[in-house]
Amino acid sequence: MKAVFKTDRGKVRQHNEDNGGIYENASGQRLAIVADGMGGHRAGDVASLMATENIGDRFKESPAIQTADQAEQWLKSTIEEVNTILFEHAQAEAECEGMGTTVVAAICTDRFATVLNVGDSRGYILNETGFQQLTDDHSLVNELVRQGEISKEDAEHHPMKNVVLRALGTEPSIKIDLMTIMFEEGDKLFLCSDGLSNKVSEAEMKEILLQDVSFEEQAEKLIDLANQYGGEDNITLVIIEFDDVSGRG
Repeated sequence: MKAVFKTDRGKVRQHNEDNGGIYENASGQRLAIVADGMGGHRAGDVASLMATENIGDRFKESPAIQTADQAEQWLKSTIEEVNTILFEHAQAEAECEGMGTTVVAAICTDRFATVLNVGDSRGYILNETGFQQLTDDHSLVNELVRQGEISKEDAEHHPMKNVVLRALGTEPSIKIDLMTIMFEEGDKLFLCSDGLSNKVSEAEMKEILLQDVSFEEQAEKLIDLANQYGGEDNITLVIIEFDDVSGRG
């Protein structure tokens, strides 16, 4: 597999409360993570870093994942454990009270990708059928869209756009979304925080991800575009492609 992780403070925020990374277990399987922290003081970056490192370190020690059921169970149990760690830390440390983080993560094997989502960071897939969003935002405006109270267009500029309904570490238990998709040669998974998805359209994402340049250049172009459009939030992304070198003659 080929992959790149990149994060940027943006043009307005004083601190980068996003985190993430790409982790590999002994079997060469990859775990990609994007986490967007929230909370007063500097608690947002604490939450996103704790989540990323705890999930990633556990994955590096994990055995080979053979089935989608194993991937989903691993993600579910790991997220529940890490949620408890973050929640207890927030309860114990006054400066971290109320901290939390979104998490979008994907386990990528040579047959499938299993995607987990909590919050409004997003996962997309680019494959032979096109470019589509895999995750649902756990946000107030998305809930209003789902209930038919506002349109998707209204949601783009809604004053409550940043209200997240689910986050890791804010409650003693956590509800997560999980899905598994086929992951084949040439397919690209794209994970990002809302600092990118709120600024760059899906058409623009797709256009850049299809360009015949390196992943690093694609990542830089996406971040540059989000900053060009205002850069009011931190911007974080992962691009990961299934590149089956072993299957080539």
